[in-house]
This record gives sequence, structure tokens and C-alpha cells, in this order.
Amino acid sequence: MPLIRIDRPDDPRVAPFRAVKERDLTGREGLFIAEGEVVIRVLASPASRCSTEALLLAENRLERMADVIAALPDTPVLVAGQAVLDGIAGFHLHRGMLALGRKPEAPEAADLLASLPSQGVVVVVGGVGNHDNMGGIFRSAAAFGAAAVLLDDRCCDPFYRKAIRVSVGAVLRTPQAAPAPLSVLADALETQGFEAIALTPSASEPLHLASAGGRVALLLGSEGPGLPPEIISRCKGLAIPMSGGFDSLNVATAGAIALHHFTRARGRD
Repeated sequence: MPLIRIDRPDDPRVAPFRAVKERDLTGREGLFIAEGEVVIRVLASPASRCSTEALLLAENRLERMADVIAALPDTPVLVAGQAVLDGIAGFHLHRGMLALGRKPEAPEAADLLASLPSQGVVVVVGGVGNHDNMGGIFRSAAAFGAAAVLLDDRCCDPFYRKAIRVSVGAVLRTPQAAPAPLSVLADALETQGFEAIALTPSASEPLHLASAGGRVALLLGSEGPGLPPEIISRCKGLAIPMSGGFDSLNVATAGAIALHHFTRARGRD
């Protein structure tokens, strides 16, 4: 497909990319914006679960992204000068590139869990609304080989541009289920034979002494309120021992430590 030259920010062909920050706040009806070379390369890779609908590149990024363009022969590639690109995005886009992606179809939690291996580790997230934390959770899930991430219906959208960027593209390659109430997710875990592990400072058993075999689900709650008591009561509670009077860690950090334990302790790659 030939390159499409864009000479002004109000060109109708760049409408999906216009006013990026404002559009992020209102949603994109199944579409999302990916920003920066690392994330766009993940989006365009065979590991991605998402499709690439269009690329918008600064002129001076064309040569660097030539291999990506060649790998997406049917994807429109819009090219603009830096000033026009900034006018389209609504801020200085120093990375010089955006991509428009489409989210994959999300199965119901029970269906996704049923398809996972007998030694699978999944992450279940309840009420996390911070996009930095959400991106960090997905990055750790990918780094330690979690089979899936399940979000409840109070979580922020992991396909928000900042969450994708913080995850270094992990959001685009990690299996996810359709968001559902945390109680529904807990029911699905029980039905599919997952041991539900709630990370909570109130637990008496330390994480590092927990056995790590079988199907395991790590439940993470929002910072401050944490997981609801009625959910914790349905789980095995584990705590990460602290020093110096601290009682908890950032949720993404706690999740990474727990994932390391439950994946590396069983000798997984």
C-alpha cells in the first residue's frame, strides 16, 4: 500500500488520531492508540492479539520503521511533518509515531480459564483504576509467563494509551477475559479448579513459604481498600513480609513478587 501524505492536521483521513488525549478519556469503541516504537513493534508482531488498523509516522521515522511497514502490507501508512503530527495529536509527539489498533474479542472468564494449562498461573485484578499500575501489572504478567489477566468491572481500561506504554506492549499480547464483577470471576476460578490466592497484608502466611503447584490465580486489589473482605474469605491469604514499619507495597510491585514466586518456584521458563 502506498504511503499517504498528510499536509494539514484537519485532514479527514487522520480523524482517529486527532486530539489523542481527549479521545483517550472518552473511549474509542474497540479501537486504541499505541504510541512509540517499542509498543508499535509489539502491535505489529506475531505475538500481538490485536490488529493494526493504521500507522501515523513522522517523515524522519520512515526509514527506521521500514521493516514494520513491510510486515503490514495492507495497513494504511500516513506520513506527516513533525509540526503537522503535533497538530494532529494535540501535543508534541516526540516519539514521532502512533498506531491505531483494534482490540481482540474477549471471551467470558470461565471459557478462557477452561482453555488454560493444568499448571497455569493467572492474575485477577479488582478495582485498580491507575493506568501506571495497570500497565505495570501486565508487564509483570508477561515477564513471568502468566497465562492470562482477568479484570473486574471496576478496573480502568488496559488499552488506554498510557497503560499500554507502561506495559511495554504487554497489554497487546496477554490473553484477557471480558471484565466481570469480582464475585463472578471468583466463581469461574472455583469452577475451573484454580486455587485463589489473595495478596493481603492481613494474612498470617508469608508468600515465600507457599507451595506453587497446580492452577493458581493471584488476586490483586486496589491500593488502599485492597480486595473486598467477602472475596478474601473465599481465598487463601498470603502476605509479603515487610521491614521498617511498612505494611504493603505498590500493587504492581506486589504482583511481580508473587508472580516470580509462583512461576519460578515450579521451574518454569
